Amino acid sequence: MFKNNKTSLAIFAALSGFALTGCGGGGGIDSAPVVTTPIVTKTSSNPPTWTAGVFEPSNDLKNFCETLRTGNDPFNNNNPYPDQAGSALYEKIWLRSWSDETYLWYDEIADNDPESFTTVADYFAQLKTEQLTDSGAKKDNFHFSEPTEDYFQEAQSGVTSGYGINWAFIGDTADRILRVAYLEDDSPASQIGFQRGDTVLSVDGVSINTNTESGVDTLNEGLFSPTNGDSHTIVVRSNDGAEKTFNVTAGNIEQTPVQNVKTITTANGSSVGYMQFNSHISIAQEGLIDAVNKFKTDGIDELVIDFRYNGGGLLALSAQLAYMVAGNANVNNRFYYQTQQNDKQPVDSPFPFIDEEIDYSTFFSTGENLPDLNLSKVYVLSTSGTCSASEAFINGLKGIDAEVILIGDTTCGKPYGFTPTHNCATTYYTIQFSGVNSKGFGEYAAGFTPTPTPQFDADVQGCEIEDDFDHQLGDSDEAVLATALFHVENGSCPVRTAAAKAEPANFSSSRESLIPLNMPVQFTQRNMDLTWPTLGEER
Repeated sequence: MFKNNKTSLAIFAALSGFALTGCGGGGGIDSAPVVTTPIVTKTSSNPPTWTAGVFEPSNDLKNFCETLRTGNDPFNNNNPYPDQAGSALYEKIWLRSWSDETYLWYDEIADNDPESFTTVADYFAQLKTEQLTDSGAKKDNFHFSEPTEDYFQEAQSGVTSGYGINWAFIGDTADRILRVAYLEDDSPASQIGFQRGDTVLSVDGVSINTNTESGVDTLNEGLFSPTNGDSHTIVVRSNDGAEKTFNVTAGNIEQTPVQNVKTITTANGSSVGYMQFNSHISIAQEGLIDAVNKFKTDGIDELVIDFRYNGGGLLALSAQLAYMVAGNANVNNRFYYQTQQNDKQPVDSPFPFIDEEIDYSTFFSTGENLPDLNLSKVYVLSTSGTCSASEAFINGLKGIDAEVILIGDTTCGKPYGFTPTHNCATTYYTIQFSGVNSKGFGEYAAGFTPTPTPQFDADVQGCEIEDDFDHQLGDSDEAVLATALFHVENGSCPVRTAAAKAEPANFSSSRESLIPLNMPVQFTQRNMDLTWPTLGEER
C-alpha cells in the first residue's frame, strides 16, 4: 500500500505535472521539493541546427524562447521565469528532441525540417504518428497544447473561462445539434436559468446551422471561446419546447467536479449512492471524500458513479477514488496501474492504490487516511466522453477482480497518458505511455463497451443506453441512471424496444470544441493525464 512507504512516496511526489516545474525528489513524507536548474550548453548566439536523424538532448534546448516572459512566475513560488533569449527554431528543435526521447511511438515520427513550418504550433502538430488503427481511426488522437497560464489556472484552482456551460453535440455527424450537458454550480449560466437539455438555436443572431465563414466565427466565439467580461445572446429551446433568450456574460468559472451527491432508495429497499464526477482535478479530492463519508453514514448497498462527462485528469486522484470504493480488503496489496513507455525510458515501479489524502500543492501525503466503502462492485455511467483517468478507474478495479457494471455508451478509448510539459509559455501534451492493470491488461484503445454478454477483454458487463437530455442528472427517471437502478434491483438490463438507437453525444467543455465551416461537427476532447516525470527533471 501507499502508506508509510518511502519508495512509494518518492514516486508519488513526481506523479503530476501540476506545480512540478523545477522540482527535485524528496525521500520522506515531510520532505520539501528542491528547485533545480537545468544544465544549459546552448546560447542565443550558438543556435541549434537541424540534421536529419541527429538529436541533441532536449534539456540542452529548453527555455530558449522566441518571446520572453519577464518577471516572476506566480505559479512557481514566484520564482523568475526560466526563459532565455532564443528563437522559434530553438523551440521547434526542443520539441523535436523531447518528442524523440519521450513519445511512445517516436520511431513513427517523420523527421521533417523544422524551418519548413511557419509556426511552432504547426511544427508540433505533425510530431506524432500518422498511422491508423485496424478500424481505420487515427492511432494518436490526443496530441495538443495550451497556454501554460491556462494550464496552471485550471490545474491549481479549477478555474476556467466561460459561462459554466458544458456542451454536448448530439445526433448524426451531419447534424449540428448542440445541447447543454451540465452546468457548473453558481456559474453565470446556471444563475440566469440555463438547464441541462437546452438546445442552442442561435448565437448573437446567427443560426446554429449557418455555413458562412463569418457566421461560424460568431458561433465559435460566442459558444466556445468568449472573452471574459463579454456578453453574448444565446437562444435555446428548452425541454418543454419553449424558446428562451439568454444574455450571458463570460467570466472565470470555478469548476464543481463533484455534483449531485445523493442516496436513493429503490423500490425493493436497496440504498444506492449516486454522485456525478466530472473531472479528475485536484479540487475534487475534498468533494470525493465528503461523498464517500456521506455514503458510509447512509450505509449504502450499491454505488453509482456518473463518469459520463469526465474526460480524465489526475491519475493519482483516480487511484484515490478506486481505493475509496474498494478499500484495503479488496485491494489486497495489488497495484493500480503500470506504465509501459518507449525503449528509451526506464521502467517505472507500479503505481499503487492510494489510501491517504494528498496535498496537491506539494504532492506529498497529508498523513490522513482516506475513508473507504469496502465495495466489491460499482456501477459506472459512461458516454464516448468518458476517457483517460476515468477508464483507468474501470481497468484498475477490473484488475483486482472488483465487479464493474458499465451503463451507457462505449467509452472514448484512451489507454495512454502524458506528462504535461512546459516550455516558453506553452504546455505540450504528447503520448508518452500506455498503462496496464494488475492483471496486465490495457488494450482498450476502442473503449470499454457495456454489454449483457461480454465476449472480448474490453467488454464490460452492463447495459447500453443512450444519454437522456430530457431529464436532469441525478433524477431517478433519467434513462441512464434509471437503467443502473433497474440493474441493481433485477441483476439484468431492462428490455428495450426496437426503436432506433440515437447517435451518441460528443461532450466538451465550453472552451474546447469548435464548429468547422461547411463540415460535420467535429469533436476534440482535452484530457490531462498526470503521471511520473523523472525526479529532479526541469519541466
